[in-house]
Parts: sequence; structure tokens; C-alpha cells
Amino acid sequence: MAPKTWLVTGASSGLGTAIAEVVLRAGHKVIATARNPTKAAQENPQIEELGGQWLQLDVTSTDTAKTVEDAIRQAGGSIDVVVNNAGYSLLGSIEDMSEAEIQLQFSTNVFGPVRVLKGVLPFMRAQKSGTVVNVGSIAGLDGLPCCAMYAGTKFALEGMSESLSRELKPFGIRVILVEPGLFRTKFLSTFAVPAAGLTQDYIGTPLDESLQAFRNHDGTQKGDPLKGAQRILEVVTQTGMAVGTDDVLRVPLGPDCFNRFQTKCDALQKNLSKMKEIAHSTDY
Repeated sequence: MAPKTWLVTGASSGLGTAIAEVVLRAGHKVIATARNPTKAAQENPQIEELGGQWLQLDVTSTDTAKTVEDAIRQAGGSIDVVVNNAGYSLLGSIEDMSEAEIQLQFSTNVFGPVRVLKGVLPFMRAQKSGTVVNVGSIAGLDGLPCCAMYAGTKFALEGMSESLSRELKPFGIRVILVEPGLFRTKFLSTFAVPAAGLTQDYIGTPLDESLQAFRNHDGTQKGDPLKGAQRILEVVTQTGMAVGTDDVLRVPLGPDCFNRFQTKCDALQKNLSKMKEIAHSTDY
């Protein structure tokens, strides 16, 4: 297989770093982005050692599309795979979140991928090929207490990816939506909480219990980022365990994700069945 050029956002840590490393080891080219590429390079020397290059990119910037365009041109003018991985989680009560905190969450997790795609898609359309990998979350299918804003961004990415997969198909561009469960990254140690703290009434409720559970699970997550990255590579390249999955949009990663996905599907079917008569009662 000829080497492909990948652009991976949020490659400074966690799953993003793992994807960049696994892809490079497979013989492909990687443009790895980070808000602070100097620090990222120091903490992840293997990326440059394997031939990857760092790009300074803050996906909340309005200059994102142009920065991406320039990087692709400098890399030869073509791009095969873009991985929208940059993101973070804001956890807590909506009541306690400021407008600025909410806007930053959506600017990073939703508008960030849009800005990157605006820089990437013109190249993919011109070459009539390419793969878009949007890294969502099981939270994009099943919103837990304390995750309303984070889940909201990931639900948005789900809907956007569904539409994009249909819109871009005529151009030979595939969309893949990755939905990780809990992987052993910095996710549970670096999530943001509202500066205002937690309203007293929520203490002891499911929201508070979920927050504590996230904190207690840090460092014990069963998901291996390198294994998750390998599965993503295989789905993109249709190799290994992913042979024959070229028609799949959603890629759940982790038994915990799969089980929550199945439970959600069962609940949706139960909901739909209960509402069938009402749904069919509203025509003229």
C-alpha cells in the first residue's frame, strides 16, 4: 500500500498521540497538530523520530482553515486522511457553566472540526478521494449525568458526521465516526469544571456521583490507546480486523462503549415501539 498523508489534530497526548505513532510506524506520513508543538515534541519525541512533523494549530482560531490549507500545500498539495481528534470535556451542571465556558466547549469540539474540514475538503474533492475521521465518544450516543455540555458537542458531531457521510460520498470521500469508551489517557485527569463550582443542591445527586466516578477511574481505564489507534488505522485502510467494514460509519471502541451502545439501541427501540400509535396519529 502506498504511503498516505494524514493530518491528526490534538496529537499532543492521548489517543491523538497514539494515532500519529501507529500511523507513522505503518509507513505513512503524519502532520501532527498541537497548540504548543514545542512542548508536544519534547513530550513525544517518537513522533519526529518516526518522520512525523508538528504543526502549531489551535482549532478555536478563525485562521484554522488557512493554516491547514498552507500545511497541506507545503506537504505536497494532497491529503488522504484527516483525523479530527482535538477536544476536551467540560463536566458539571449547566446551571454553573458560564456562557464563555460553554462557547469554548462548542468552539473546540464542534466548530473546531468544521474549521479543519473547511481547510481539508477542497483538496479531497479535487482529488476525488480521502477519509475523514471524526473522533466522537460514547457520550455522543449516551449522555451521562454531569456530561450535558460535553455530550451535547459529541451528539452534534454525530449528526454532522451522518450528514457529511452522505454529502461527501459522490466525491469519493469516506467519513468514519470513532466512538471511544474509556481509554487510559489524560481525559479523566484534565477535564474542565465550571469556575463557579457545583451548586449545593446537586451534591449527592447522580450528577455529583458521576463526577466522582470519573475522578476515581482515572488511571484504571481498561482501554489501551495504542490498540484503539491500531483499530482506527485498520478501519481507514481496510486491513487487519477491519477488512469488509468499508460501509461502516460508526466505529465503537472498547467493551464499555459497545455495551452502552447496545443498551441505548435497546432503549430507543422500546421508546419507538411505545410511541408508534401516537406517531401515526398526527397526519391530516
